[in-house]
Amino acid sequence: FSSEIKIKRHPFVMQKGREESMEKTVKDDCIFCKLANGQIPTNTLYEDNCVRVIFDAEPAAEGHVLILPKEHFDNIYELDDDTAAHVFKTAKKISKAMNETLDIDGLNIVQNNGEVAGQTVLHFHMHIIPRHKNDTVKIGWEKHEVSSEKIKEITEKVTKHLN
Repeated sequence: FSSEIKIKRHPFVMQKGREESMEKTVKDDCIFCKLANGQIPTNTLYEDNCVRVIFDAEPAAEGHVLILPKEHFDNIYELDDDTAAHVFKTAKKISKAMNETLDIDGLNIVQNNGEVAGQTVLHFHMHIIPRHKNDTVKIGWEKHEVSSEKIKEITEKVTKHLN
C-alpha cells in the first residue's frame, strides 16, 4: 500500500501549464522521497528548493553522490521538463565544483531507468561519480553494429512521437 503526500511546490519548479498546482507529490513509502525531503538524516552535499544532493550509501568511488528531486517521479518518463532541466543544471554545478576542488581525472554522470537498465530505487535520480586514473569503477558496454536500415526504422518510429 502506498499513499501520496502533497507538499507546497515552489513556483521555480513549476512547468508552464501546471501553474494552478502549487503542490508536489511525495510518496510515503519511497526511501528517496524521505531522504530528499529531510525525513531521514543523510550526508547532504547540496540542497535547494527542488533537489537534494547526497552521498551514495554504497558508492562506486569516493565522492559518489546522488541528485534526488524532492518531488517523486519513478523515472525519466514521468519527470517534468522544469525538474529535468534543474537536475541537469545541478549536475553541472556539482561536477564543476568537484573538478575544481578534488583531485579527479574525470567523472561519470549516470541515470538509469528500469530494472534492466540498473535502476534499483523507483525514484528518479542521477549519479555523479568522480573518477581517477586506474580506479576500479566499471561503466561500459560491448560495441555492436547496427544496420543503416535499422537506424532508419528506429528514426521513423521515434520521430513520430517527438514534439
